[in-house]
Amino acid sequence: QVQLVQSGGGVVQAGGSLRLSCAASGPTFSGYALGWFRQAPGKVRELVAGMTRSGGSTYHKDSVKGRFTISRDNAKNTGYLQMDSLEPEDTAVYFCAADANYGTMFGDPRFLTSWGQGTQVTVSS
Repeated sequence: QVQLVQSGGGVVQAGGSLRLSCAASGPTFSGYALGWFRQAPGKVRELVAGMTRSGGSTYHKDSVKGRFTISRDNAKNTGYLQMDSLEPEDTAVYFCAADANYGTMFGDPRFLTSWGQGTQVTVSS
């Protein structure tokens, strides 16, 4: 299975931007769908954005549509989550995930095969 290492994140004021990266190693990254999840204290882990292996189809959670953008560069074995117009409600630990089956992104996260280490995003008001 692919190994994922995240970078990015940090503290930003409301209205600011951050970009998260997810670098993959091991099996060919282009063989895996990509997802970004987040988990706030006391809440379940939720899918924020997803992308198919080729990048031809994407999903964005309603609350982030128009503000967050998922992308990937298969030549660089890296996925990204660009986050603009950040709100305090976006504060959470963000995780990238990969799975050979794009549909698995929309089910129980425990069934996903590969996870990044997580990175804290804090948005101050």
